[in-house]
Amino acid sequence: MDIIKKIEDLIEKPLDDKGYSIVRLLLSGNTRRTLQIMIDRLDNVPVNVDDCATVSRTVSVLLDQYNPIEGAYVLEVSSPGLDRPLVKLKDYIRFLGEDVVVKTHTAIDNRKTFIGQLESATETEVTLILKNEAKHENLQVTIPFSDIKSTRLHINFDSHN
Repeated sequence: MDIIKKIEDLIEKPLDDKGYSIVRLLLSGNTRRTLQIMIDRLDNVPVNVDDCATVSRTVSVLLDQYNPIEGAYVLEVSSPGLDRPLVKLKDYIRFLGEDVVVKTHTAIDNRKTFIGQLESATETEVTLILKNEAKHENLQVTIPFSDIKSTRLHINFDSHN
């Protein structure tokens, strides 16, 4: 079993019981390994420092007890931030209608980056509405879920909207 899946299986229920969900788990580094846990609150209140400390303590006890990671590592707990990543299908469904940035593994119409409104999401594909302001029209693009490298909420700081 994949180590990230093993960790997620280990910590998901205890965090859920405390009112948190896992947005993303990342294990990086070779010599100095880091386990990053990005969390969200189930009540949709923004995550604060106390939330991160609570999750860190809870996860630390579980990781020490079950020891799924060999050797030393650093544990980081954080909030998803304004440009939060969308990882699971439930994330895509939650943010339908929002502007997102999708990066793909392979080019679609000679592009690998798409910025648009999240129109729909299924287990197999995501559909975006792209604004083509030069032509005053909207274009629809459907991206296979398997081709998505990353998706984040798009924060538009342009005040002309």
